[in-house]
Amino acid sequence: MNPEGPLTVFTPGIGAVSTTLMAGVELVRAGKRQPIGSLTQMGAIRLGKRTENRSPLISDLVPLAPLAGLRFAGWDIFGGTAYDAAKKAGVLNRDDLEMTRPFLQSIEVMPAVFEQNYVKRLRPKVVKKTKSKMEAAEELREDIRRTMRKNSSRQGVMVWCGSTEVFTEESEVHSSLRNFEKGLAKNDPRIAPSMIYAYAALKEGIPFANGAPNLTVDIPAMTELAKKQKLPIAGKDFKTGQTLLKTVLAPMLKARMLGLDGWFSTNILGNQDGEVLDESGSFKTKEVSKLSVLEHILQPHLYPDLYSDFYHKVRINYYPPRGDDKESWDNIDIFGWLGYPMQIKVNFLCKDSILAAPVLLDLILFLDLAHRAGLSGIQEWLSFYFKSPMCAPELYPEHDLFIQLTKLKNHLRYLVGEELITHLGIEYYEEEVKGRQTRRGSSLK
Repeated sequence: MNPEGPLTVFTPGIGAVSTTLMAGVELVRAGKRQPIGSLTQMGAIRLGKRTENRSPLISDLVPLAPLAGLRFAGWDIFGGTAYDAAKKAGVLNRDDLEMTRPFLQSIEVMPAVFEQNYVKRLRPKVVKKTKSKMEAAEELREDIRRTMRKNSSRQGVMVWCGSTEVFTEESEVHSSLRNFEKGLAKNDPRIAPSMIYAYAALKEGIPFANGAPNLTVDIPAMTELAKKQKLPIAGKDFKTGQTLLKTVLAPMLKARMLGLDGWFSTNILGNQDGEVLDESGSFKTKEVSKLSVLEHILQPHLYPDLYSDFYHKVRINYYPPRGDDKESWDNIDIFGWLGYPMQIKVNFLCKDSILAAPVLLDLILFLDLAHRAGLSGIQEWLSFYFKSPMCAPELYPEHDLFIQLTKLKNHLRYLVGEELITHLGIEYYEEEVKGRQTRRGSSLK
């Protein structure tokens, strides 16, 4: 289960998020910065009872790949190097960019698989020229093999960091691996570029996660391939800003049985992500991802008096002057005792890629851990990191951030044979409970 040699990280999409991660890892390795925001690097985990006072770092509990062993590679439509992409993204300040310049310049961007009709606002400069989607997949597989040889890597991970594709619904071509491979050969238009990357990664024995709201790996064909190859998959859509807050605030409302009349969310964003989402097809993909959160957390079917008729609206506005500094506003109309109205207003000024980079790092390390531990298929325990978490078809996704964190940490305890923590805590008061039951008889009879 221990890591062996370098771990190669593949990112389709060399842009703001991936280059911020690459530069950050290099700065942390050099002792120049701290990996703030990363659970794998800074988080602790309780083991056993509270009285035992055992809370090691997660990185000391499970054998994660060391940052020193990470190698980076990826594809993009603009060519150049990771330094060129980082400079264009404008996330890093001048000092950090220049300190990591030699490292970022060593990462050359490979030509991407791209289809204009899936991301309509971008104009590519460097793309693969292939006759079929299957041929494109084969070229990606060769890129992976060549890079793995170059890095002397036995292990790899791929995380989609590309743009949000136009809204796509699951169809027959996605229903099985056999149908999907036929579709690749026949250039089926319902197969998106991100799906070709996922297919190539899984065929080469590389775990895959999806950082965007595209269907990508969340289709039966990819689940089948992942199980066949004994590989973990996860997704979708990094949970970073506004939705992160929703998965904290909505559970609070339900926990206290406070009602909801409406939740209006709006954003301004000026980076490439904002430009792509300014197009209606790509925005719909993101909108579906963001809108699903409240329904699943609040469970209107269980609490119709509180949540059966709330209004939920999400807006994303492209505003170039703001760059990677995203700003979100939430107006939340709630009601309490006797139906009296109240309001919550939240204004979050954040840096999109600064929030996303540690999420990306954790996913890379946890996916690699899952692979070495022999886990395969959908990794629901990684829901903590996603807006639209993947789960088994018969389940609903769990969105509550704190339930997600409990699930993640219990999964780590399970991997190392530690007792799962339920937070029941009755053992601390057991004598008192026994005495009360002896005197009065068990209330559970």
